[in-house]
Amino acid sequence: MASGLMPGSMVRAEAPGSPTKMELVFVVLRSRGPAWDDSKPLEGQADWPAHAAFMDALFDQRFAALVGPLEGTRDALLVIRASSASEIVERLASDPWTTNGLLVTKQISPWQLRLGSLEA
Repeated sequence: MASGLMPGSMVRAEAPGSPTKMELVFVVLRSRGPAWDDSKPLEGQADWPAHAAFMDALFDQRFAALVGPLEGTRDALLVIRASSASEIVERLASDPWTTNGLLVTKQISPWQLRLGSLEA
């Protein structure tokens, strides 16, 4: 156990040729931005294919562990593995839905995962 976090709260990240680092788990709340068109479904928003490909890549890279809209709200919840909140801000800045104003990040919080695990 490190820094008072329970097992599963920290994830060991090892990229080939790079030093091992510990990554924290964060919960990120994103909300519909000013460019969101309420008359269209999620998949009908501008740049949907580019946003979907971006999010798929974050998942494939094991940066995003769980992602999806919160039903009945204008928000989406992301469970992210990262070394810091600033890394999350930097990575999400290149999301097409960030750059075109469809999504804005409302909150980034470290998460102390108490039960379960994000390990594959």
